[in-house]
Amino acid sequence: MAKKDGGLRFQPSGGSRAPQVPVGKKQKLLIERLSNDGRGIGFIEGRTWFVSGALAGEQIEARVLGAHGKVVEARVERILTASPERRNEACVHAKVCGGCSLQHMAQADQLALKQRMLAEQLSRLANLEPREWAAPLVGPELAYRRRARIAVRWDHKAKRLDVGFRAAASQDIIAISDCPVLVQPLQPIMRALPQVLRELDKPQAIGHIELFSGSDSAVLVRHTAALSETDLERLQAFCTAQDAQLWLQGSAEPQPFVAEQQLSYRLDAFNLSLAYRPGDFIQVNQAVNDAMVAQALDWLAPQADERMLDLFCGLGNFALPLAQRGRELIAVEGVQTMVERAALNAEANGLGNAHFYQADLSNPLAEADWAQGGFAAVLLDPPRDGALQMVKQMAELGVKRVLYVSCNPTTLARDSAELVTQGYQLERAGILDMFPQTAHVEAMALFVRP
Repeated sequence: MAKKDGGLRFQPSGGSRAPQVPVGKKQKLLIERLSNDGRGIGFIEGRTWFVSGALAGEQIEARVLGAHGKVVEARVERILTASPERRNEACVHAKVCGGCSLQHMAQADQLALKQRMLAEQLSRLANLEPREWAAPLVGPELAYRRRARIAVRWDHKAKRLDVGFRAAASQDIIAISDCPVLVQPLQPIMRALPQVLRELDKPQAIGHIELFSGSDSAVLVRHTAALSETDLERLQAFCTAQDAQLWLQGSAEPQPFVAEQQLSYRLDAFNLSLAYRPGDFIQVNQAVNDAMVAQALDWLAPQADERMLDLFCGLGNFALPLAQRGRELIAVEGVQTMVERAALNAEANGLGNAHFYQADLSNPLAEADWAQGGFAAVLLDPPRDGALQMVKQMAELGVKRVLYVSCNPTTLARDSAELVTQGYQLERAGILDMFPQTAHVEAMALFVRP
């Protein structure tokens, strides 16, 4: 005898749920405007479509990458009516590679998009507009990346090693013949790298590869199993031919294959050299980094008799130039190894007035010994999470000027609102085009407390 169903049946409010848009579906759309991340926005059948590779005013055919609720993520499959602002991509892989998303957009339009995003975040989240908008800091559109991570994966079924960059919105690896955004010294390494990796006795032991360019070029090989002597000799011979250092990383920290090798980069305007190791954070764009450091000192205007504070100091990218201008520089970083390297960089450059400390920068600092006495000026260069706990202490530390370098306009706006509550005014702000051909926005803002 069949069991009776005594349960209740509920229908969602508003009627039956519309069927989800399947992945891979193609759809013709009119793109009405651009989102803050540079994707085209279109509307059809009550859904909002975000389409990568599209420009405002274009008629396009889009392919669905994913959908949730009334939002559809897609990419351009075909341009039916192109915008007059569209340009040909510099890279043949631009439509499929996940590295660049705006190569179809002119540089002036990319800068305008980033400027709009910063202004909107400051206005919407903090009700702020700077007294002065600074011109964008820019460098070369191409050949600017001085470090890159190369994806490597062993295909067990095909017995093949895939080498390249991750595809957009996918874990697929796109084989890259040329990458025009890499600095020139890394481009021949990138072209020759797949062949030497495939010639290894045990290519499946390679996890990924990282490339670096500074005072020297370097190739970091991240391996998941021990490499044979033969494979090590092949890799070293390859690096020697490419005039690059070989670095290796298993389960421990990266180590140079030749013990005395060292990496560094220059801040020529300040006659400074900063040593680093693979895994340390360095800015990817040398030209914009140089201009950024110079602008930071110009805006912050350190005086010879002032005591200053650099939070999230890293290797000393800002700290060392600041120390050249002021009486004393206190620099703080959360990672002890970076503190040690920054201190060594200061010593190597003859800066005895720079002092480096490790601290948890999500907690109050006022009780620390080095925080006693206050500071005339503070520079912050936090990660994407921002520096809310730090900015809450600015007035308490007696700070007159705060320079905030941000890689996330949203957290910059949030932290700006907090500074305003302490009596600071937003004097100046502007974008830093650290990552041309992408929608990533970096910014600089100066706050002054009258």
